[in-house]
Amino acid sequence: MTKSRDIDAVRNLSGDIWNVAVDEYQGGFLKRRDLLKYAALLGLTGFAAVQGLGGARAAGAGGGTVRVGLGQPTKAIDPVSVTDPASIGVISQVGEYLILDDPKDGLQPKLALSWEANETASRWTFKLRPGVKFHNGRAVTARDVVASFERLVDPASGSSALSAYKGILSKGGAKLVDDETVAFDLDGPNSNFPFYVSSDVYNAVILPADYAGDFEKTFNGTGPFKLESFRPKQGASFVRNEDYWGDKALPDRVEIKFFDDEQAQVLALQAGQLDVIPSTTRLELAIEGNPNFKLLSVQASSHDQVHLRTDQAPFTDKRIRRALALTIDREAVVKGLLKGRAIVGNDTPFAPIFPSADPSVPQRKQDIAEAKRLLGEAGVPNGFEVTLTTERAYDIPDYAVIIQNFARKAGIDVKLNVLPQDAYYGSATFGSSPWLDSVLGITDYGHRGTPDIFLNATLKSSGAWNAAHFNNPAYDALLLDYSKARDLQAQRLVAGKIQTLLLDETPAIISYFSQYSRIVSSKVEGVRFTAISHLLLDRVSFVQA
Repeated sequence: MTKSRDIDAVRNLSGDIWNVAVDEYQGGFLKRRDLLKYAALLGLTGFAAVQGLGGARAAGAGGGTVRVGLGQPTKAIDPVSVTDPASIGVISQVGEYLILDDPKDGLQPKLALSWEANETASRWTFKLRPGVKFHNGRAVTARDVVASFERLVDPASGSSALSAYKGILSKGGAKLVDDETVAFDLDGPNSNFPFYVSSDVYNAVILPADYAGDFEKTFNGTGPFKLESFRPKQGASFVRNEDYWGDKALPDRVEIKFFDDEQAQVLALQAGQLDVIPSTTRLELAIEGNPNFKLLSVQASSHDQVHLRTDQAPFTDKRIRRALALTIDREAVVKGLLKGRAIVGNDTPFAPIFPSADPSVPQRKQDIAEAKRLLGEAGVPNGFEVTLTTERAYDIPDYAVIIQNFARKAGIDVKLNVLPQDAYYGSATFGSSPWLDSVLGITDYGHRGTPDIFLNATLKSSGAWNAAHFNNPAYDALLLDYSKARDLQAQRLVAGKIQTLLLDETPAIISYFSQYSRIVSSKVEGVRFTAISHLLLDRVSFVQA
């Protein structure tokens, strides 16, 4: 079937919101993944397979053990409180979500079969997949789903998802309709709410209603693998779940080993002891050009945000904030620091991969002359001195040096204060966190499938991650308009206003959006992962020699 005939066949599956997305796809303005995303948001979860747009994956040969290297979990592995990539990778083998945000195909039904919103997008109703069992044999019901989300939004639970749900979903908002139906009454309208119950919120694993916080004892979930053994600080192994509700996992086992040092991971990979490891720029250099290994990447909305405290000198003047942003050569950062595996950012959370981003908003580029002019206009023609506080993690220390060097071109003297990661985040509360209290800082933010969490948590006046202390009523009002917008054209119209306002105010500098990568042995096929550290190994097969 040709693309044109495909589109004709699916055009009338829903109403005007759907047809706007179809028109944009047909006109080349919307990628296939984003068309699938809007199908999922409208509950059209089966249309892609019916019309040949879904790109089903071929099954490989079963059997064998997939061997994975990960970093050390930072604390006990618990889906409710997890934050580190290693723990997320482990939980991915056994835990599942209502929806998977797949890097290729967008929102995919998992424990939820379908979902729909009311007219104002303030209530969302989810139908659950029947016949799903936890690894202990008990059937999954709507009570487990309600309890899972009530736990995540309860301030007393230790949930790491409180920031994600702030202003979106409160305690009492998840409600039992019947054994296979759950409704969510939101704090306000939100047209992107399915992302909030998807793998994008990595804490939103569905757990038993009576979960007592002892996940490491049994790893009791609904996923394609179940626990064989767990050794704190050493690793874990999982075996195929023969009672899984979907297609059974191809590998017999998954074996995970924890490493304190990333160099040890690549050495184990090179020695044939591992099949999959995380990727960093330094590790990629170690396997570059070697046919025994391959680098797999997905484009992400991950970024390192530079915050400028709008309530403290010198950044109370937006001209000074804009001046610093104008010193950065974004293309050079992407090509040099990130080896081309990123896309240029424009100082807003609207990554180009988000279909609601307005591409007509002009791209900010390096302009030293304009930076100097703005500094002179703001009364500091000879520049100023400021301390940049950040974390010793990933490529961030190198990025801090790059910012320091660029700023010097305009006479801005940036001193660096690079802290251990735990010291940088502190208690993660205002008043006791270098992250949230520093005048100038760099913070890493992981991938999300929609800009909503970035927009609300990092820049809204009441945002839990608002390190810029940005307080702008016009911005807050635009966020409400954006959350109410139900189709792409309406979202993009508001997004353009938000992007323009943030360029003018510049509470944050976002100069790139990174790819997320894994290094994999050439002997394995079918390794999938999300840009938020989920590692999906159920379709892995081994290449025969």
